[in-house]
Amino acid sequence: MREACFRDHFWGTDLTSTVGYDSIIQHLNDGRKNCKEFEDFLKERAVIEEKYGKELINLSKKKPCGQTELNTLKRSLDVFKQQIDNVGQGHIQLAQTLREEAKKMEEFREKQKLHRKKVRHCTGTFITGHCLTWCPTDSFVPLFSEDTILNCIHGCTGMGATNLSLSLQFFETQECERISYFRNALWLHVNQLSQGCVQNDEKYEEIRKSLEMCSIEKDIEFFVNLRRTGSTAPAPIVYENYYNTQRNVTPVRSPASVPISR
Repeated sequence: MREACFRDHFWGTDLTSTVGYDSIIQHLNDGRKNCKEFEDFLKERAVIEEKYGKELINLSKKKPCGQTELNTLKRSLDVFKQQIDNVGQGHIQLAQTLREEAKKMEEFREKQKLHRKKVRHCTGTFITGHCLTWCPTDSFVPLFSEDTILNCIHGCTGMGATNLSLSLQFFETQECERISYFRNALWLHVNQLSQGCVQNDEKYEEIRKSLEMCSIEKDIEFFVNLRRTGSTAPAPIVYENYYNTQRNVTPVRSPASVPISR
């Protein structure tokens, strides 16, 4: 159980001082501002994720990437481009999720603001009246007895302490809720990013599986069978000695050509 509580540590000996109350209100306003900053962070991250996802999809659809490859390597490249497209779709889905989380943060923040505004209005009105009641007390001394004045003061201070104590308790409850919500929102955000990484790796694993099925031998054989032009090489060129004066001698030919072994 917590030892430090708002209602136990924000008082002062000066009955007209609101330093402790003002300090808490400033802290609550800062907390609301921090929630708004995280909300804006999620929105901007969503814009980045959506832009990145769309660019990945455009890249996979429009940019040539091994488009003349054949057989097993071509199938691997097809899987590669499809999975990159899927990764892009995943980033777009993450962007939508982040926008939804930002909306939830905004609703939580506005709900707290509304409730706090009601309590602050009541407390602020009482504090103002209390200060007005206390400040001119000295001017009433000649008109009333000391006991009357003391009873008035005690009544006002007692009501003020009770009212302020309840307000401080409410503000502390709100702050606990805010910290808890903010913490959980951060935790959820990180989990969403981790989940995106896991899902992306599953897509990349499909690419790795397709690459394992890629066969160098099969692709070479496929290309040969598809584009072969023949198995017989050209006959060797006949050598003729033009310096020989006996031009009617039958030229010497090289041995007959033979098919090239595979």
